[in-house]
Amino acid sequence: MTLNFTMPTLKEIQEAHNRISPFIHRTPVLTNSSLNELSGAELYFKCDNFQKAGSFKIRGATNTVLQLTQDELDRSVATSSSGNHGAALSMAVTNRGGKTKVVMPNNTSKIKVNNVERNGGKIIWCEPEQASRDTVLKALLDKTGAVLVHPYNDERIVTGQGTAAKELLEDYPELDVIVSPVSGGGLLGGTLCSAKEMNPDIKVYGAEPAEADDAYRSLQSGKIESNETINTICDGLRAQIGTVTFPIIKEKVDGIITVTEVDIIDSMRIIWERMKIIVEPSSSITLAAVLKDKEVFTGKKVGLILSGGNVDLDHLPW
Repeated sequence: MTLNFTMPTLKEIQEAHNRISPFIHRTPVLTNSSLNELSGAELYFKCDNFQKAGSFKIRGATNTVLQLTQDELDRSVATSSSGNHGAALSMAVTNRGGKTKVVMPNNTSKIKVNNVERNGGKIIWCEPEQASRDTVLKALLDKTGAVLVHPYNDERIVTGQGTAAKELLEDYPELDVIVSPVSGGGLLGGTLCSAKEMNPDIKVYGAEPAEADDAYRSLQSGKIESNETINTICDGLRAQIGTVTFPIIKEKVDGIITVTEVDIIDSMRIIWERMKIIVEPSSSITLAAVLKDKEVFTGKKVGLILSGGNVDLDHLPW
């Protein structure tokens, strides 16, 4: 597969970091001795569940919105999202005085709906499958002339997401491995671009639900494969791998680990109970991947990206 864009460089990720720093948190890295004992590794949790708008998505959204012209902003901004990107984009656009329209599945959790609206986004509903999302978004763009900011299939988004791993490796340069969730591939793609340039010897793995394993299967076949199911509790990991992100992942990733729903929920509960922090299932999947394939991580210093903390507290999975 040939790249139809220039892969983000560490210099571009640094420029993005400088651009967005006034608008995001530099999130902490936490450790937990009991989880080190459980995993047989030294774990370093990059806590973007503490990030503004509740997830890492504010990084890429802010990097993109700050590069829009005033004319583009005046036309309004549109996207599709299962929640976190929509909230982050709404916050970034509102910060610049613009308006955001977000196409969202009608089964989205209430906390993520509220988060979009609280940050100034207007929601347009679609059915909970990719085809409906695409159709409704296209109709919206055709009707309004709004500017599309895609959740992950955009070089500016990928570059912004790469700042999370950059911060992690600045704080802990001796890491042997980083594990990132993978869905559309923006976070994993950005992580690969920053981490592999900062430390060419570092290993980077994606963690993906077995119930939405298009990235894993795409890596096996060498071409983009469609999700056969998106029946996963990880509502942030149901997207289709992107044409911008897949070439990065195909070239640079050391592997993708698929994880069952039971293991994702178990890991989420373990993090809540032992670390005393709220993470969503799309975050806990990184710990689940480490616990599933312990032999890959035993004795290593492992960075885990906790991508978000927007959880519906009225409908916990246990």
